[in-house]
Amino acid sequence: MANRKLKIGIVVGEVSGDTLGVKLMRSFREQGIDAEFEGIGGPQMIAEGFNSYYPMETLSVMGIVEVLKDLKKLFAVRDGLINQWTQHPVDIFIGIDAPDFNLRLSKSIKEKNLPIKTVQYVSPSVWAWRQGRVHGIKQSIDLVLCLFPFEKVFYEQYEVPAAFVGHPLAKQLPLENPIQIAKQELGVDETQKHIALLPGSRKGEVERLLPMLLGAANILHTKYPDIQFLIPAINDARKQQIEQGVEQLAPQLKAKIHILENTDSESKIGRMVMNASDIIALASGTATLEAMLMHRPMVTFYKLHWLTYLIAKFLVKIPYYSLPNIIAGKKVIEELIQADATPEN
Repeated sequence: MANRKLKIGIVVGEVSGDTLGVKLMRSFREQGIDAEFEGIGGPQMIAEGFNSYYPMETLSVMGIVEVLKDLKKLFAVRDGLINQWTQHPVDIFIGIDAPDFNLRLSKSIKEKNLPIKTVQYVSPSVWAWRQGRVHGIKQSIDLVLCLFPFEKVFYEQYEVPAAFVGHPLAKQLPLENPIQIAKQELGVDETQKHIALLPGSRKGEVERLLPMLLGAANILHTKYPDIQFLIPAINDARKQQIEQGVEQLAPQLKAKIHILENTDSESKIGRMVMNASDIIALASGTATLEAMLMHRPMVTFYKLHWLTYLIAKFLVKIPYYSLPNIIAGKKVIEELIQADATPEN
């Protein structure tokens, strides 16, 4: 019994979580910890030996209203994991980001008195909105791993066990290569100017944000006909979705738009595209920090379902949405939200 493997449950819901998850798995092994991993993971984690019971894309939904249509499916996934871990408990459950799903899963683990320690890796933005969630976190999470120092300070006020572990991007400086080398590595014309268009990695994000980006590309092409546009696609499904969008909304730009798909499990294409671009237009999220660390001019944007936006606007307690502005405590990059996120802007 003393020699049995440590069983670790992990749940991730998007590409950034998959990246954190695979690094976490490698960290355990580098420290000589004999462990097996299961739950919900992405392609990077699966390539590392992770046993994923459900596709990561199952959890790739954002927003209050947007989640409602998928509630039945999400409840079924949660119940499936609980049933699995009731019969065959893991020693530790680590929810990586995806707080709306992972916090509820941790709550179910505690309510059923399963012998499982619960960890939330990447704090939900309780310091920004829906601060009442901190009381539920205190009840259901044994430890919160925070990417930013101010998050740990926030949790300490509520006596929630928390540790500051730092943001993984901080260990990756300096990021990549000079822009000309980055263009060569990506296989694009290094003599041309390129604008990166990043509509996000989720299907719903691409549906909402790609039309605006293509509209902006059309306006820019009219003024600057030599500009080229780079759009990353994390997988074949997103590539096909983007190609269909270009065909329907901007067929006249097909020669100017380069859609670049991930070629391995490391999901690096977004960073490669940003590093090879002179200007970046991207959906608000972790990628804004990467763009900032690359010292690229950028504009960030986001659009939600109108009802989700109204609810969020009422609940949000801070003046900014993008991570660079939140961390700086002031406006350091342009952010366009909801009605302001138009092709003209």
